[in-house]
Amino acid sequence: MAYTAEISRANPSAFVFLIDQSGSMAEPIAGSPENKRKCDSVADAINRLLHNLIIKCARGEGIRNFYEVCVIGYGAQVMPGFSGKLTGRDLVPLSEIANSPARVEERTKQVDDGQGGTITQKVKFPIWFEPLAKGTTPMGQALSLSHHILEGWVGRHPNSYPPIVINITDGEATDSGPVPQAESVCSLATNDGNAMLFNCHISSKQLDPIVFPESDDELPDSFARTLYSVSSPLPEGLREMAKSENFHLGEGARGFAFNADLVELIRFLDIGTRASNLR
Repeated sequence: MAYTAEISRANPSAFVFLIDQSGSMAEPIAGSPENKRKCDSVADAINRLLHNLIIKCARGEGIRNFYEVCVIGYGAQVMPGFSGKLTGRDLVPLSEIANSPARVEERTKQVDDGQGGTITQKVKFPIWFEPLAKGTTPMGQALSLSHHILEGWVGRHPNSYPPIVINITDGEATDSGPVPQAESVCSLATNDGNAMLFNCHISSKQLDPIVFPESDDELPDSFARTLYSVSSPLPEGLREMAKSENFHLGEGARGFAFNADLVELIRFLDIGTRASNLR
């Protein structure tokens, strides 16, 4: 399978983000200087990624629908995670997402002042997905829901670049997941290849990040190894993109990250969404 189909409005691709919203996501993310909660860091990463996708698909006449995006939260409930006008929606065309943030925050960031220093600048930060931490970790149910959503999608888009599911979690599944459900997701296919599953395991332990490994030799526990085993190998195009971002990875690299901090998490997600050339 080639994973070379161009992404266009006639043949869009799809992303499904599965976000762990269990009670343990209220704990601090490992290594966070601000003691930031895992759920807050992940929500920031998802909202920033959505904003970046919108910018990438902006053209003179507006936002082109190169992608359809779904966010599913799983914790006390398993359900679509968009807020505001998009509440309850699963796959949403990108132009609708662009036009429907739940709210817009004003934040600050440090930017280059052109003289070797930095200055503080206020920026608008749109919010589509809110942090939540409550309940257990029904990961298998979340993967099953993504399969249900994407089964219809691949039937409607047989010539599209295959969909990518990105699962972000901090702990073991509390239901029957994730192996059989993950295998079911990855059995879905378009004419260009099978659906891909990427997994990001956020630990509370102070351990070095491991991103896009080609074996599970350095992973510290059985659940991290399980998530690695169901993560898809990176197609050649994504491997080359990751290398261009200074990720060191080999031929057998998989779409898996362990203990990524916020910066690494955003880079991991960004690589996962650089599926192909847009036209």
